[in-house]
Amino acid sequence: MPGKLWGVGLGPGDPELVTVKAAKIIESADVIAFHSARHGRSISRGIAAPYMRAGQLEEHLVYPVTTETTDHPGGYQGAIDEFYEEAAERLAAHLSAGRTVALLAAGDPLFYSSYMHMHRRLADRFEAEIIPGITSVSAASAALGTPLVEGEQVLTVLPGTLPTDELTRRLRDTDAAAIMKLGRTFPGVRQALSDAGRLGDAYYVERASSTRQRVLAVADVADADVPYFSITLVPGPTPTTPLPRTKATATATATATATATATARLAQPADAPAESDADVVAPTTPSILAGSPTGSAAQQGNSPQLSASAVTSGEVVVIGLGPGSPDWTTPEVRQALAEATDLVGYTTYINRVPEQPGQRRHASDNKVESERAAMALDLAKNGAKVAVVSSGDPGVFAMAAAVLEESADPQWHGVPVRVLPGLTAANAVASRVGAPLGHDYAMISLSDRLKPWNVVAQRLSAVAAADMAIAIYNPASSQRTWQVGAMRDLLLEHRKPDTPVVLGRDVGGPTESVRVVALGDLDQADVDMRTLLIIGASTTTVFESPDGPRVFTSRRYGT
Repeated sequence: MPGKLWGVGLGPGDPELVTVKAAKIIESADVIAFHSARHGRSISRGIAAPYMRAGQLEEHLVYPVTTETTDHPGGYQGAIDEFYEEAAERLAAHLSAGRTVALLAAGDPLFYSSYMHMHRRLADRFEAEIIPGITSVSAASAALGTPLVEGEQVLTVLPGTLPTDELTRRLRDTDAAAIMKLGRTFPGVRQALSDAGRLGDAYYVERASSTRQRVLAVADVADADVPYFSITLVPGPTPTTPLPRTKATATATATATATATATARLAQPADAPAESDADVVAPTTPSILAGSPTGSAAQQGNSPQLSASAVTSGEVVVIGLGPGSPDWTTPEVRQALAEATDLVGYTTYINRVPEQPGQRRHASDNKVESERAAMALDLAKNGAKVAVVSSGDPGVFAMAAAVLEESADPQWHGVPVRVLPGLTAANAVASRVGAPLGHDYAMISLSDRLKPWNVVAQRLSAVAAADMAIAIYNPASSQRTWQVGAMRDLLLEHRKPDTPVVLGRDVGGPTESVRVVALGDLDQADVDMRTLLIIGASTTTVFESPDGPRVFTSRRYGT
């Protein structure tokens, strides 16, 4: 029999505001599905984590675009529509196989939620049921501590993305209002409130129901301080209690927050496709995705708190898969992956690991190394056996340093951390042409995201002057293209134009290509993030063979 689709409303952010029915379905479902932007952090996944059980399959539905530009032929809407179709088919595959799918939606599934897009595409083929959730409007009203509407007053819910003139008109014509989707729209919302004569009656609620909740008069809020997950309320009745309540409230209990420490970071682009209500929040520890390995709330009683006796001895193992081919993953690493309860890593690398029943996968963007490390340590502290997945070798421009640096924090004292080596990308590329790294060489990352370009330039010049071969990691990206040309010009101050340069792209992967060019002819258009460069030294030689160009750097150095 086909499985059943559940649209599970999670409420505004506090895990204790998840309904009893929602908690039961989360625990019993075969598949837990949730949305996120490309950074990989899912607020819904974080709220639901205390109620999930070990062994559940997870479907992470990642939006291809939020506020970024896109080269999709259909533009932004075309990219989003294609994503919804693909996501629906992923869920349909589970449903057709007889699995129950719980699609998480912070707030209420049918209130500014992504769930409705899946419902439209699946409810005509499969049984579907919706579990309502507490909306952000209700949570914000509760935080304000005053009635929102009474008697025959009219409440109007407005998206802050409306033009200012339209917002102004609607605010003039209603008794009470809730304005959602703030963030970058907040200056226009405040102008509309002022133009409608409602600014003095308007209140701002940020992260309703969380431990970081704030309630202020709209007039007192700085534009730069407004996150997407906030809401403006204009109550209908005249408040009978002092407002605003400016002191942050803590409605989520400490125990619930402790269980969900490894949850989504609160930042969300202002115009991102809403997972849910516009101001829903997750528990407040900055991290990636939730992943409580200790069982569901039902297994721990009726509260999501984590008892000390339930915690088993966990560990973090930082592993390197090698640069591309599965044949380059070591038996030691394969064993660690097989034993792990949780995988943590950049989405591209996580996708290289075959799925295992019961193993949870926490994929994220490649720019959140510190948060990813903290999440892995938190999972291990609570009993999980965590494999942090890197490509190549984890100690070479990868996650080993980030995890060890974070583990030095006293809060992780006693959490074991091991590092398992992997084949480096530099060695893999070198092997394809011979032995260009046969003598002294340096590895330098061309990325200036974690260190300033002047430091990169100084190191390039120093190594070039020392006449060593250089393996260049992270040479370019879609947003960072000029560094290859700048590097070439710096190196030509110390190297001859005919110095061999090896360009290895996707080595070990399905689109592998390896070429040898002269340094003077190196074109930055031929280089992207999947390319590794090896710059030869004065002792590096190229010769032709039946297998193509062969390159070596002599182990003998003339005096």
